[in-house]
Amino acid sequence: MRCVLLLLFLVSATGCTVGRFIVYNFADTRDHKKFPSRPLEASAEPYHYTIAAEEKGPRTITYDGKEQAFDDFLEDHKTVAFLIIHRDTLKYERYFNSYDPAHVHTSFSMAKSVMSMLIGCAIADGYIADVDRPVTDFVPELKKNGFDAVTVEHVLQMTSGLDFNESYVNPFGSAAKYYYGRRLYKNMGRMKLKRVPGTKFEYVSGNSQLLGLILERALRANGDQRTITAYCQDKLWTPLGMEYPSSWSIDRKEGGIEKTFCCINAPARDFAKLGSLYLHEGNWQGTQLVPAEWVDRSTRVDTSNGSSARYQYQWWLPSPHGDFMAQGILGQFVYVDPARELVIVRLGTKYGGVGWSSIFRNIAKSYE
Repeated sequence: MRCVLLLLFLVSATGCTVGRFIVYNFADTRDHKKFPSRPLEASAEPYHYTIAAEEKGPRTITYDGKEQAFDDFLEDHKTVAFLIIHRDTLKYERYFNSYDPAHVHTSFSMAKSVMSMLIGCAIADGYIADVDRPVTDFVPELKKNGFDAVTVEHVLQMTSGLDFNESYVNPFGSAAKYYYGRRLYKNMGRMKLKRVPGTKFEYVSGNSQLLGLILERALRANGDQRTITAYCQDKLWTPLGMEYPSSWSIDRKEGGIEKTFCCINAPARDFAKLGSLYLHEGNWQGTQLVPAEWVDRSTRVDTSNGSSARYQYQWWLPSPHGDFMAQGILGQFVYVDPARELVIVRLGTKYGGVGWSSIFRNIAKSYE
């Protein structure tokens, strides 16, 4: 009887943020099935990577003093998809745990890098004048909370000074409220600052969600009624020739907004194309989808105005050697090494106790 009552309580509790946190317990890679979403359609003219006649990928790996087959290493460390694309040719592709090329997997925070792409597109389209514009040009209701001093660049750089609890295990924290909640507009309208903008880097997802609101308002101000998903479809998804039906999770079915700090849901090969686009400085098959200057600005080290050498415009910079990556919780990665013309995608159910960026850099050396 107690179990039944507990079950009834948990089911009824899903109507609130804390209840959904308790029921779902922790973010996992099946969350795209739990939340409402907007579709990202497969392209009518899909792009297919050339597949190498002879596979070239790691055979073995020595990690923590133990040598083993690389395939076994991937599977043992909670990987579900691993791709290596060199010079636009798929050289290595592995799937585990019943995954295949069409299997949809959530991006988590890799979506932050896609948001950066879309901000670059919006600037090119004239919807946003430049990154020096104050946030309140787009979200005037934040004036009362001091956001006149926050620029779009501060938000991109995670130097806005936003007061946001990034904890993923606290059901009352900001991250849980944004991830499980159904009131993103209301929560964004209540944003506050805890420090002077442009003085310190702090990775918090609220910045990336604010970028979504900025983009949505910029579209509307220019008479463009597309959703963020539709804008992504037109600017990136269709021209990149995405092969499979995908989606972007939203906070609620009716009148919701995309969770732009997370939650693009797509298969590994289509995530790889986002990396290939930036490998080619925003140019895809002869068409400039994202301005080359934006790609460069987004992925070069800049420590001015409190920004971090490890992070630039929603992209991680794992080394000082020009490589960069999109990264999401539980070990989602799109890694790009322009010098070696290399893209690596790793999707997983967990990090698996591995420092993946060092693995990627070591793999890259074999493609010199």
